[in-house]
Amino acid sequence: MLRVFRSKQKYATVRPKSEQPVRKDVPDNLWLRCESCAAMIYRKELQKTQHVCAQCGHHFRISAFERLQTVVDADSFEALAPLRAQNPLDFPAYEEKLQQARERTGLEDAVLIGTARVDGVRIVIGLIDFAFIGGSMGSVVGEQLVRGFELASSREVPVVIFSGGGGGARMHEGIFSLMQMAKTSQAVGRFRQTGQLFLSVLTHPTMGGIYASFASLGDIILAEPGALIGFAGPRIVAETTRQKLPDDFQTAEFALEHGMLDAIVSRSDMRTTVAKLLSYHV
Repeated sequence: MLRVFRSKQKYATVRPKSEQPVRKDVPDNLWLRCESCAAMIYRKELQKTQHVCAQCGHHFRISAFERLQTVVDADSFEALAPLRAQNPLDFPAYEEKLQQARERTGLEDAVLIGTARVDGVRIVIGLIDFAFIGGSMGSVVGEQLVRGFELASSREVPVVIFSGGGGGARMHEGIFSLMQMAKTSQAVGRFRQTGQLFLSVLTHPTMGGIYASFASLGDIILAEPGALIGFAGPRIVAETTRQKLPDDFQTAEFALEHGMLDAIVSRSDMRTTVAKLLSYHV
C-alpha cells in the first residue's frame, strides 16, 4: 500500500565548530535618557559634550575625576595624603557602606583634594563627589578640606572647590559630622586673612551642611545651570512654611536672581571662567 501521508524524515545538520556563526556581544547601557527633556542620548556622544545634553543643556552629574579633567592642566594634579573614615558611633553597616563607596568611586572618601594648575596658575582644588554616600561631609571630608585651606595659606595660592554634596552632614557620624560645618567655616576665615582667592563652584546638588558652611563662603560663587542649591530640600520647606513655592525654587537660576550667586557658568565654559578669575588674583 502506497503511504502517501508518510511523514518526512528529519535530519539535524551539525556544523564544524569553525563554521558556526559568531555571536556578537552588544554592550549594555549604550544609551540613556535625559533627566530633563527625556531625549535618548548615545553615551559616547555625551562624553564629547562633557555630560551635557545637546538638546536641552541639562548638566548630568559627573565624578570628581571626570570634573578634574575638565578644569585643571593635564598631569598637574597632586593629591593630598589620603585619610580613612572610622566608625566612632558604631553605626550599623557603616564600614560596609564606606567600602562599597570606595570600590564604586575609586576615592577614599567623598572629597578629592590636592594641588594643581589651571592655565599655569597653581591652586589647591577640592571636588566633592556625590557618588560617595551622596557627597555627604563626614570627619574625613572636613579634615581634608581644612588641610587644603592650610596648605593654600602656607603656599599663598588660591583655593577652588567644586561642591556637589546633596547629603549635607553624614548622619552615620552624628555630631562628629556636624562639627565639620564649624571646622571648615573657621578654616575659610583663617584662609581669608592671607588675601588669597576662595572660588566656590556649586554643582548639582549642593545642599545641607555643605552649603550651610564652606560652600556659601566663597569670595566668588559660581554655579552650573539648573543646580539644586539650598539647606533643606524644597519638599521640606514647603511642608514647614505651608506655602506654594516657585517652580524654580532653590535652583541656580533662582539663587542668582536673589543675589546668592555671582554667575551661572556652563560646564563647557567653566575652565575658561575659572582661569580668567584666577588670573585677576595672582
